Amino acid sequence: MEFPAVKRRKVQAAFSGGDITSDGGALLLRDMDRRLGLLESVNRVLHDPRDSDRVVHSQLSLLRQRIYGLCLGYEDLNDHQELRLDPALQTAVNRDTHLASQATLCRLENRMDRSAMVALHKVLVEQFIASFNKPPRKLILDFDATDDRVHGQQEKRFFHGYYNHYCFLPLYVFCGKQLLVSYLRPSNIDGAKHAWAILALLVKRLRQAWPNVKLIFRGDSGFCRPKMLDWCDRQDVGYVVGLAKNARLLGKVAIEREVAADYFEATGEKVRFFESIRYAAGSWKSQRRVIAKIEHTDKGSNPRFIVTNLKGSSQSLYDRLYCARGEMENRIKEQQLGLFADRTSAHEWWANQFRLLLSSLAYVLMEAIRRQALKGTKLANAQMTTIRLKLLKIGAVILRNTRRVCFLLSSAYPHQSLFLKVAARLRPT
Repeated sequence: MEFPAVKRRKVQAAFSGGDITSDGGALLLRDMDRRLGLLESVNRVLHDPRDSDRVVHSQLSLLRQRIYGLCLGYEDLNDHQELRLDPALQTAVNRDTHLASQATLCRLENRMDRSAMVALHKVLVEQFIASFNKPPRKLILDFDATDDRVHGQQEKRFFHGYYNHYCFLPLYVFCGKQLLVSYLRPSNIDGAKHAWAILALLVKRLRQAWPNVKLIFRGDSGFCRPKMLDWCDRQDVGYVVGLAKNARLLGKVAIEREVAADYFEATGEKVRFFESIRYAAGSWKSQRRVIAKIEHTDKGSNPRFIVTNLKGSSQSLYDRLYCARGEMENRIKEQQLGLFADRTSAHEWWANQFRLLLSSLAYVLMEAIRRQALKGTKLANAQMTTIRLKLLKIGAVILRNTRRVCFLLSSAYPHQSLFLKVAARLRPT
């Protein structure tokens, strides 16, 4: 390839450099995975039906290849036709020969079933529990659904009127920045479908691990279901959940809304305050505490409501506890935009659920790097894409012989001190 000259020198390029990689940071993924024992745990719970005498690529190496690839930014199976030759990924996967082809990885995805998905979710929960050195006093479980747009004829894809396209409707559960559940669902269902069962299973396991932990369920109005709230009350699970506006609720704060409107008209200043009221929807067995946010701006009245069984000031519960659930949306974006959780383009349903969980495992791996290895650094709160760009995407020449594999990382790499710090923190003790 010819490019414009530089000071009378010809500029040429060719894909003939040999053992050179753009993913020198893949070694960090390998070290973090070993530190967590993440993919070894996954491998143990997945059945491999292949004839062991004919297997070239172990199931563990397939999992590592696929998930490390997602972390490095390769969302497509087709990428692995060339990527399988990359010496950095080979080293990370613990091989020194060609990795698996696209076809082999595709067969891995298509042999998954419901029992495999249940087992993988157990691994996610156990990884979460193992991340604590001592029992936590309080955990907030964030539930949210999102759309996963599809463009083909995938099984169980339906048109969703709210999102106005064909999609799946996956359910996510996070605790802080850590992922516990990524459950693919068809989109022709209630947004809270199966959330109660998942909450019950999580509460049971977390209380087995930590009997005295205070658990709080948090979600938007799509998860405000009477049976779910009743169950939380019976099981001593706290909740703070959005509540959709209706005429009765608005009537209960009519005077407060008028006061806010009058004050705004008189001063031109934004008005915002909170009221705690008792309210029972027609499907509720008893009244519950509802917190009303009374707000009036130049755009008019903007009341909002949440229902809770927690004690505390109304403003603190709304501003500091409920509104913090918005951070979960950033975590979902990291999964879908940064780690390709929406790449559910397989035809088979369970293959797509497995793809979602592969992305989830990649998230767990990257989040552990952020939480453990990047703590106290300038990337301590960085997005997954930023971590990939600044920590994993490093040009390197790789030299291999019978005694060693040497990564000659780019001398012009601008974050050398950060890389050295992370590598030292991940080094086995």
